[in-house]
Amino acid sequence: MSLLKLRNIHRIYQIGEIEVRALDGVDLDVEKNEYLSVMGPSGSGKSTLMNIIGCLDTPSSGSYELDGNAIHQEVKNGSGIATDDQLAVIRNKQIGFVFQTFNLLPRMSALYNVELPLIYAGVPRNERLERAKEVLERVQLADRMNHKPNELSGGQRQRVAVARALVNNPSIILADEPTGNLDSKTSSDIMDLLTDLHVQGNTIILVTHEQEIAERAGRVIHMLDGKISDDNKKK
Repeated sequence: MSLLKLRNIHRIYQIGEIEVRALDGVDLDVEKNEYLSVMGPSGSGKSTLMNIIGCLDTPSSGSYELDGNAIHQEVKNGSGIATDDQLAVIRNKQIGFVFQTFNLLPRMSALYNVELPLIYAGVPRNERLERAKEVLERVQLADRMNHKPNELSGGQRQRVAVARALVNNPSIILADEPTGNLDSKTSSDIMDLLTDLHVQGNTIILVTHEQEIAERAGRVIHMLDGKISDDNKKK
């Protein structure tokens, strides 16, 4: 059974009188514990696809199912769409985000930044502290958990972001250009970390414009003009 299933997904934006088809009939299945990278030129639809998978945006039409739950479904009299509150719960509990710009709270410690999803989920303090410390240890930052982002290197900040993505044991980790602000050595370290997480059983979808980074994944899809133009899975 697929963890993620997209069927005939369209996303149309109306900009004045101009209609922009960001996604134009995308079909995609992702299995549990799959490692998928998404490539494509600017304007190809890869960011829109990630936003829909991450429940940050909703399709104009089509069906999206995540871990057996219908996020967006075509029905006879229109579309059945999860409410904003339901989408917020799904984002917090089922999806871990890793962004190019880290998106950490600058005045808070690494530990507090990792705790945040658990605070939103209403997890008791002792339990969330234990879980946050555990994932910081997994990303080799046990000795930096009380440091603020400006006291950490770029690679360490991205490790904090990865820990935050992991803390709720999500169904899927979405990494959007996670090495975009890092030097080549640090980029390699972060990609090694993502590979380790995949080996440990995590499902990962990675957006990148770098071929070398994309080839770390077991499957590479290419986007062009809002469609999947190529889908290569390693044997």
